[in-house]
Amino acid sequence: MSVSVLILTLNEEANLPRCLESLAWTDDVVVLDSGSSDHTQELARKAGARVEFRAFDNYAAQRNYGLNEIEYKYPWILMVDADELVPDELAGEIRAAVSSCPDDVSMFRMRRKDFLMGKWLKHSSGYPTWFGRLIRGGCVRVERSINEEYCTDGKVISLEHHLHHYPFNKGLHAWFEKHNRYSTMEAELKFQAAPVGPGWRKLFSPDPVLRRKAQKELVYSLPGRPLIVFTAFYFLRGGLLEGRAGFMLSMLKAIYEYMIVCKTKELKRRKTGLPF
Repeated sequence: MSVSVLILTLNEEANLPRCLESLAWTDDVVVLDSGSSDHTQELARKAGARVEFRAFDNYAAQRNYGLNEIEYKYPWILMVDADELVPDELAGEIRAAVSSCPDDVSMFRMRRKDFLMGKWLKHSSGYPTWFGRLIRGGCVRVERSINEEYCTDGKVISLEHHLHHYPFNKGLHAWFEKHNRYSTMEAELKFQAAPVGPGWRKLFSPDPVLRRKAQKELVYSLPGRPLIVFTAFYFLRGGLLEGRAGFMLSMLKAIYEYMIVCKTKELKRRKTGLPF
């Protein structure tokens, strides 16, 4: 059995051809575009993908629309980002998994390998991080407007093989532009949310997604978060073993966290009428 594929895009002409090439094993690919001004839509149609349009508001709403308002050829939907590739071994595992899974399974999680300067950064990327990407249609809802969470009442199974992720393929300027948007959305969520503790029991949960969420909430509650993040990824996780690329990625993660800290502070001051 094959699966359908959903890809969210906005000006992804640099990434999309390689992504679509890695999806040649399926005959149902949908590109949900947010209004690209480059050749994204043209390249998608040329590769045989269907192109749909929805104006972007947030990632959860965009993914929920893609999962629930578009018709697919197959009951299982694989969500892939344009800067990701699906290696042959993962494609084979996906097809085997959906062909033999019980009816009460509604989602498969998978990990990904992040690449920078031509190498997989296992340590400074925070590997392994699990993502709910293979979804039985109509059984999963997406929550949280940025760095989404996937919720289901069905069973969840983890796959062995990996997506390959190339977050810097469009250049560092594109990474900064993207994370400038991300940090604004994260700051708004943090500003609006009531303070909560990390949920100590979840820190030791056997579920890797719950455990990572609790770790993130713990770090967010601590002062000096950017320094903590750099220390964690570069020294504790072993980013220093990955040379210049490991240092760069660890530093970029810390910069991203500092952007969130600054923007949250700005929102608080402006809310109380103070200048910034």
